Amino acid sequence: MAQKHQRDVSTSPCPNPACREPVEPGDLFCGACGYDLTSAPLPDEAQGRAPAEPGGGAGPAPVSWPQAQAGGGPDASVSTQHPGDLPGVDSHGARLSAESGDFVLPSPGGGAPAGGRPEAPAGPVREAHAADPAAVRADLPQDPRAAGPGGSPQPGEALCVACRAGRVDSDGYCENCGHAQPRERDHVERDLGAVAAVSDRGLRHHRNEDAFAVSTAAAGDGTPAVIAVVCDGVSSAARPDEASAAASSAAEAALLAALPRGTHPQQAMHEAIVTAAQAVDDLVGSVSAAGEPGPVRNAPACTIVGAVALGGLLAVGWVGDSRAYWVPDDRTGPAARLTEDDSWAAQMVAAGLMSEAEAYADERAHAITGWLGADAYELEPHTVSFKPDRPGTVVVCTDGLWNYAEGVEEMARAVPADASARPLHAARVLVGHALDGGGHDNVTVAVLPFAPPVAGAESACAAT
Repeated sequence: MAQKHQRDVSTSPCPNPACREPVEPGDLFCGACGYDLTSAPLPDEAQGRAPAEPGGGAGPAPVSWPQAQAGGGPDASVSTQHPGDLPGVDSHGARLSAESGDFVLPSPGGGAPAGGRPEAPAGPVREAHAADPAAVRADLPQDPRAAGPGGSPQPGEALCVACRAGRVDSDGYCENCGHAQPRERDHVERDLGAVAAVSDRGLRHHRNEDAFAVSTAAAGDGTPAVIAVVCDGVSSAARPDEASAAASSAAEAALLAALPRGTHPQQAMHEAIVTAAQAVDDLVGSVSAAGEPGPVRNAPACTIVGAVALGGLLAVGWVGDSRAYWVPDDRTGPAARLTEDDSWAAQMVAAGLMSEAEAYADERAHAITGWLGADAYELEPHTVSFKPDRPGTVVVCTDGLWNYAEGVEEMARAVPADASARPLHAARVLVGHALDGGGHDNVTVAVLPFAPPVAGAESACAAT
């Protein structure tokens, strides 16, 4: 997940020591593990008490043990009684035969029947729980997973996937057990044949803050165009999931409007990024999807990378550290990274202060220096265009993937050999590669097969 350089973070870790995912002020449950934040014990300092020092303070009051009664000497007889000496009932409820010397327990009615012993039942006694479970369990503690008053779902309402008993509230949490429910964006796939994309929440984050858009269009001369846009929400900003969704949708719409007018793909990509930036800026002061007013600090932000294949031309644009790679079908040819990160690590390498291995091993490596958002320093969309002379695959992805295949050769090895023929399968394989590597971040991949046009079939844009 991208992180802004020197951002103000107002979250705190989950009190559950097995989780420690960040939670925001006002949350009732942890989004990752469902921990009830309202029952979390406060530290001693928060309760106005000085923290207890190890080994210090007064210990518990001494226990006053009763004194043993004086015995009658070593020769005194001791009265003993064995379990078999007491009357009882067998497994069917029938009274066991009493022997001489048995004492008699009072009957439930208040006294023993004549003769000194309670009478055995005339027939076998059925156990209470066999006839009426409620009669036995009514006074026992109830299963906390059972839905309480007002928590039972009504017909048509969502049922909790964890306890299968509680109603899911509008915030996506179970009112009964507090478990976070799967969100629609936790795993998303789309296959258009000419391009495919897969986005997954990953294994550590409680929501997916990535987004993508894939489309097909036609240029002014009728040449088919294929579009792929991928955005990564900045985790340290407010509403990162909404920022990535707004940016990807706005960029896609701008490209679909510009390409049919005959706009050059590289120019169309530049305009699309500017439009996406404005869509993210507009989230400031707006009302979030949860009904909360927009923040005044930590404005929504995201990265963006996009690719357009039109005729024999491949146009790529980006802001941030999301990347695009070129992997030829013939693996004897070289693969290439088509983008340069807007990040601290990239700046260190460009300035010659560190090697690439040293820079990306630093904890500041993923601090980005460029993003879409109202508090961005300056919007500088990067755009480039290429004319590949052989068929291949364009991989457009967030750092959730390339963190597990940073080098060009590593990425080329991770891309299936039949990626051009099966783009959706290739996208799934690449997402699986990231999850198998640890899945510490959201991961989104778009796979765009590219084939150069046959001689004499280039579009007007590709010939310029």
